[in-house]
Amino acid sequence: MSGLGVLLRRELLEQWRTYRLLVVLAVFAVIGIVSPLTALYINELLAALGGGQIEIVFPTPTAADAVAQLIKNAGQMGAFIAVLLTMGAVVTEKERGTAAMILTKPATRPAFLGAKALAVGLLLAAGVALAYGLAAAYTAVLFEPLPLVGVVASALLLWLSLAVCGAVTFLASTVAPSAIVAGGVGLAVVLGSGILGAFPALAPYMPPGLWGAAQELALGRAPAFDLAGPVLLNAGAALVALVLAGVAFRRQEL
Repeated sequence: MSGLGVLLRRELLEQWRTYRLLVVLAVFAVIGIVSPLTALYINELLAALGGGQIEIVFPTPTAADAVAQLIKNAGQMGAFIAVLLTMGAVVTEKERGTAAMILTKPATRPAFLGAKALAVGLLLAAGVALAYGLAAAYTAVLFEPLPLVGVVASALLLWLSLAVCGAVTFLASTVAPSAIVAGGVGLAVVLGSGILGAFPALAPYMPPGLWGAAQELALGRAPAFDLAGPVLLNAGAALVALVLAGVAFRRQEL
């Protein structure tokens, strides 16, 4: 893939110049800080909303509640961020004519797509790592420390779920006529996988289905189901989407 390093640096520099890097990291940082705080003070918030006229007794918040808030917030918001980052990745370059200009230089089409996919994957990985790091620190202070190995495994699993959403949207960005259409496909995947996850037989294999296992891992527990199948299926789905994007892009005239 001739030119991959140069194109990857270009993508990372563009993330910095367009403030995408700062915005995405800021969102994940807020998620990492707010999630444990929400778990700690949710009872007081609900009591305040009730106006004090209705007494509701909730269980004492624990580290498990902080982790649950983190997984839910980072999973849902992260999936939409993955769609937003990839919906215009390829189609916008084709519309502007910059894709054709770049490919006239000694750079291959696989390198062009690979640089874009890697840049998005790295940005999502940095965001997830930041959210988990801050959440783990706040959880240790407010509740109790979380197991390091479990937190790392949980973060990788959550990142994989986001990568699937991003990869499918990336494929749509390669073949769709506009970024809006590609974004619609990505949102359909996010919402559709959530709907399919309501079926117990399918839930473990959907990207959101990995969130439950991620929560258990972060707490140092074994997931309720074998992770091998779901991980391989989701990783395979992301890889297939990227390969199909490469095949489609190779056949396009720019």
